[in-house]
Amino acid sequence: MKLNKPSFLLIVLLLWQGSLFAHEGMWLPSLIKQLMIEKEMQNNGFQLTAEDIYSVNQSSMKDAVVWFNRGCTGEVISDQGLVLTNHHCGYGQIQSHSTVENDYLKDGFAAKNHGEELPNNNMKVSFIVEIKDVTKEVLTGVTDAMTEEERQQLIKENTEKLQGTAVEGTHYEASIKPFFYGNAYYMFIMETFTDVRLVFAPPSSIGKFGGDTDNWMWPRHTGDFSVFRIYADKDNKPAAYSPDNVPYKPRHHFPISLDGVKPEDFTMVYGFPGRTQQYIPSYGVKYVTEVSNPVKISMRDASLSVIDKAMKSDDLIRIKYSAKQARIANAWKKWIGESKGLDRLDAVTKKQTQEAAFQQAVKGNAQYENLLKDFERAYAEIEPYNLARDLFIEFYYYGPEIFRMSSRYDKLVTNYKELYDKGKLAELVLQLKQVNEDFYKDYDKGVDQKIFDALVGTYVETVAPVFLADHLNEAHKKGELKKLENELYQESVFADKERLNELMKPAFEAAEKGDQKALKKAVASISKEMKKDIAWVTAGELVLKYRQEVAPAYGEKQEQINALMQDYVKGTMEVFDDKKYWSDANSTMRVTFGKVEGSNPRDGVEYLPYTTLEGVMEKRRTDVSETHEFYVPEKLVELYNNKDYGIYGQDGDLVVCFTASNHTTGGNSGSPVINGNGQLIGLNFDRTWESTMSDIMFDPVKCRNISVDIRYVLFIIDKFGGAKHLIDEMTLIKN
Repeated sequence: MKLNKPSFLLIVLLLWQGSLFAHEGMWLPSLIKQLMIEKEMQNNGFQLTAEDIYSVNQSSMKDAVVWFNRGCTGEVISDQGLVLTNHHCGYGQIQSHSTVENDYLKDGFAAKNHGEELPNNNMKVSFIVEIKDVTKEVLTGVTDAMTEEERQQLIKENTEKLQGTAVEGTHYEASIKPFFYGNAYYMFIMETFTDVRLVFAPPSSIGKFGGDTDNWMWPRHTGDFSVFRIYADKDNKPAAYSPDNVPYKPRHHFPISLDGVKPEDFTMVYGFPGRTQQYIPSYGVKYVTEVSNPVKISMRDASLSVIDKAMKSDDLIRIKYSAKQARIANAWKKWIGESKGLDRLDAVTKKQTQEAAFQQAVKGNAQYENLLKDFERAYAEIEPYNLARDLFIEFYYYGPEIFRMSSRYDKLVTNYKELYDKGKLAELVLQLKQVNEDFYKDYDKGVDQKIFDALVGTYVETVAPVFLADHLNEAHKKGELKKLENELYQESVFADKERLNELMKPAFEAAEKGDQKALKKAVASISKEMKKDIAWVTAGELVLKYRQEVAPAYGEKQEQINALMQDYVKGTMEVFDDKKYWSDANSTMRVTFGKVEGSNPRDGVEYLPYTTLEGVMEKRRTDVSETHEFYVPEKLVELYNNKDYGIYGQDGDLVVCFTASNHTTGGNSGSPVINGNGQLIGLNFDRTWESTMSDIMFDPVKCRNISVDIRYVLFIIDKFGGAKHLIDEMTLIKN
């Protein structure tokens, strides 16, 4: 049936996302030429071609962009494998190497040579080798007569076969991702390196300057960067850490511009944005703004108040909890800004207007005309499960750690006989010995107990009783949550490293000696004790309730919504067929472009597009310790007073950060910001608070990404950090 086209006036009123503003969108680099994005970029100041951005047959920018530890982005900046990313992306690695005696978080770190560069456990960076459209192959055999379950099963089988065939006989890995909610599929061939070493990190007083107060805010003065190096074997191939490995030789590395930026300059961000939801209907936006964000913000308010107070009181706790605090606070503040931004944009009303136009256009079309009614029903049905899921994630994964730690022992407690029969019991026991060392290095029982106390009330009062762990539910009904709390932290072995290690000592000794008989006997006794441990039992109940009562129903109803979304997006693209559409971010390589510009986020407020070192000194606190978010190192003060900026200054100033109208999200942290000549000018690390709603609705007037100016990065490495040998590796360009 022919679809009804909306009137021209209505289309103008709709401002349909992904269509009317050149700076919106996260584009697959392999499609830039095909979709005519290349032309738009060139009209905005890009001097190169799509082939320079993405090429399979010759070196291109994609060969200098890495998926950094599967959560951020990084870029290669020398022919010796030097990689630049954000300080907050490398924060966990910096923290893991820090002690009270060698506090790299507080003091920074600079390796004087390759031998001093620090290896990191469980770290990886991945290059994209090729992107392929495999839609036809993935959907082979799929028919309209299939149920959604049958459809997904065949897609899974086709996907696994394609991925295996694509990399057979190579050291590459393949990943196929759905686009446009399953209307298209693309395969990403990747090369992954695991020997990645810490080279340079500024002190947190620079890399995290402004802390939580400035997070997501503008004006910003944060030198959010860290430097790593990729190592390879003698054949330049990925290899596990070895002293014999050598610096990786990349196919491409970014030249660095020393010319700086000025308003209206072209900018491009190249990276791995994590997740956007631009197509969700009004019902989904209402859930985010009225239900999900408020309760999650409340939970994190409570835990952050505990952690922040503890970190200020004790340096050892500060080191232990720095990375955890940053992980919790980042999303917390983002959700606050997102809700405010969506409310300011009247996002729900805008979505409803779009939906009315869609409904008008598909009237009489059997495939599409009932979609919106089906959405309303589906979102109403999923809400209690969605809320239970949100709160489980907040309580179990971001709340008290005692539950997650006890769950690490699940295999030992429940499957030790099977592991013994397979000859793998000793291996698990020795792994747990290391788990104990790693976990308790960054754990404080007193802090964890206060976090439990701060969160448990909201959790049990908000989640339906049917979804609660038995011990929590019973304690709540009897008014005995405080009693349960005391049992957890006074009686459980998982609240105390020494007690846990003492219990595990016979197993550790037997595993180290290779005495299998003694090992089995020791673990049998340990298993019996742990099955009575209140933390292990309650953690198991939490997970079991989620898996039995929440996850299946949530998954089933989310699949229904995803199927509706597939038709909705397809119908939208058919109705508004004169637009260019980009698929929601899904941690795959994307390109977005814009220009250097400030903004007018609120009435009477104007943001300039850059900040300078002078602003750092204006924010500086002189009455605080070195760990305060507005402490400024004396050496930086001295360089500022002497205006000793070297080749990195501009007209007597040193630019620190700048804003531009690139469409970014989580995962773009660490992404290279590139000028029209393909040169590195900055390092993306944030959005303004008024921009955080862009994951759902992009506003070209208000949405701005924040980047640290590359010249400030080089200045800190060279003049502040004394690591000019790293600068000498790079290709610097000044016109």
